[in-house]
Amino acid sequence: MSYIGSIKKHGCIFCEKPKENRDKENLILYRGEKCFIIMNRYPYNNGHLMIAPYRHVGDLEALDEDEMIETMKLLKLSIKALKEAYHPDGFNIGVNIGRAAGAGVKGHIHFHIVPRWVGDTNFMPVFSETKIIPEYLEETYEKLLKHFNRETFP
Repeated sequence: MSYIGSIKKHGCIFCEKPKENRDKENLILYRGEKCFIIMNRYPYNNGHLMIAPYRHVGDLEALDEDEMIETMKLLKLSIKALKEAYHPDGFNIGVNIGRAAGAGVKGHIHFHIVPRWVGDTNFMPVFSETKIIPEYLEETYEKLLKHFNRETFP
């Protein structure tokens, strides 16, 4: 609800946040050559990550080959880190392209990785419009960061 009710800043978080060089504050876990991994500040579940290219591009077909390859490598790395840190039962992986598809940040493609557990839904979102996230973002960041620090890609 804090996201829905917040005043939206102009600009693109996927362009601005990497330039600030404040990775911990901005929840950036990993920087590749073409793309980076960032935590979702308003997660669906603990460990909700996003992968985005540095280049401001809005459509899948506009990604160049190197961006596509690195996105898949970072997706694999994200899943590995989440499995090691949280032992989820599964994942939702997706990309929303365009406003009609639910893109929250229009114009900059990004991929969501949401860890899932059997029974991770409960009555709170249905009756109370409240999502329970049992861990602070800072704790999640520190827990995941150690898994990303030891991994590199050529």
